[in-house]
Amino acid sequence: MTNEFKATATETMKAVGLYKYLPIADPESLIDVEIDKPMPTGRDLLVKVRAISVNPVDCKVRSPKSREESAPRVLGWDVAGVVEQVGPEAGLFRPGDEVYYAGSITRPGGNSEFHLVDERIVGTKPSSLSFAQAAALPLTTITAWESLYDRLGVARDRADNAGKAILIIGAAGGVGSIATQLAKLAGLTVIGTASRPASADWARELGADYVIDHFQAFLPQLKAVGFDQVDYILCLNSTEKHWANMAEAIAPQGKICSIVETDEPLNLTLLKNKSATFAWELMFTRSTYHTADMIEQHRLLDEVARLVDAGAIRTTSSETLAPINADNLRKAHAMLETGRTVGKVVLEGF
Repeated sequence: MTNEFKATATETMKAVGLYKYLPIADPESLIDVEIDKPMPTGRDLLVKVRAISVNPVDCKVRSPKSREESAPRVLGWDVAGVVEQVGPEAGLFRPGDEVYYAGSITRPGGNSEFHLVDERIVGTKPSSLSFAQAAALPLTTITAWESLYDRLGVARDRADNAGKAILIIGAAGGVGSIATQLAKLAGLTVIGTASRPASADWARELGADYVIDHFQAFLPQLKAVGFDQVDYILCLNSTEKHWANMAEAIAPQGKICSIVETDEPLNLTLLKNKSATFAWELMFTRSTYHTADMIEQHRLLDEVARLVDAGAIRTTSSETLAPINADNLRKAHAMLETGRTVGKVVLEGF
C-alpha cells in the first residue's frame, strides 16, 4: 500500500524573545526569533498582534539575572490586534473582532505575531483609536481602574466624591496618565506629582488640578494649594521613599494604594492613629489566580473603550516605533529605563 499521508510542518511565527537576562545595551538582551504558532484551547483567543506597548514590568522581567532559558522567553503585556481563532469554550468574541488587552504574567507575552489570551481579560478595542493608540492602554488602564475602584474604594457616582481629593504620585507616567483621567471623571480633585516641567505639563493636560514636586515634602506643598490632607493616595513610584510623606498627608480614615513593591519593610504603625488603610494593586492577580471575578477585566476594558469613543478618556501613547522587532524593543526598554518617559511607548507592525 502506498502511504498517501503527508505530515504538515508546524507553522511558525516571528517574535522577540530572550535566552539570557542582560543589560538592555547588550544586543542579545532581546533578539528576533521564530517560534511555533500556538493554537487556542478552552476559552483562549488566538490574536493576530497589530501593536504592542512597553511597560516597566517588561524591563523588570528582562533585567539581568544569572539564569538562562532553554527556549526563547517572550515578554510583552500590552496588545492590540484582531481575533484570528477562538477556543472551543470561548463565547465573548469571534474571528475578525478587534481587541485590546494586557494578558497574563504567567503565560508567554505578546511580543509575537500571534498570541494566546484568555477571553475573560480581553476588551473590545476602542473603535475611534488605531491599533497603536489602543495598545498604549490595557495594562495601565486595568491598573488604574482597579487601584481607584477596587482598592481605594472610590465611588463611581461623582456626587459621592464632592469635596474629596486624591494625590497621585507619578501622575505623568503610564498608570498615572490614566488614573488622573479616571479620577477627574469620578469628580475628585486631582493633585499629581511630577519633577520636570514636561511631566508637570502632561499631568495638567490630562486633568490634574494641581501638580507638586515628589522630591519635596508633600504636606507643605499641599497646604500651599489649599489642602491640609487628602482622602486618597495612589503611589506609582518608590513606595518606601514616599512612605513617611504619604502617612503625613493622608486624611484620618483615608486610603493609600501602591503598585510598587518595596525593597525594605514599611512601618505600618505610621497609619495606626489615623485608622488609615493601605492596599496593594497588581493587575495580574486576577489572571494569575484565575479568581472568580476574573471577567471584571473584560468588563472594565469594554467600559473604558466606551469612554474613549465618547471622548471622555484619551490614549496615553506618546511615541510610536515601527516595526515590532528586537532593535526597536531594545530602544523602547532603554527609554523606559531612564525613568523620564511621559506617557507610553508603542510599537506597531511586524
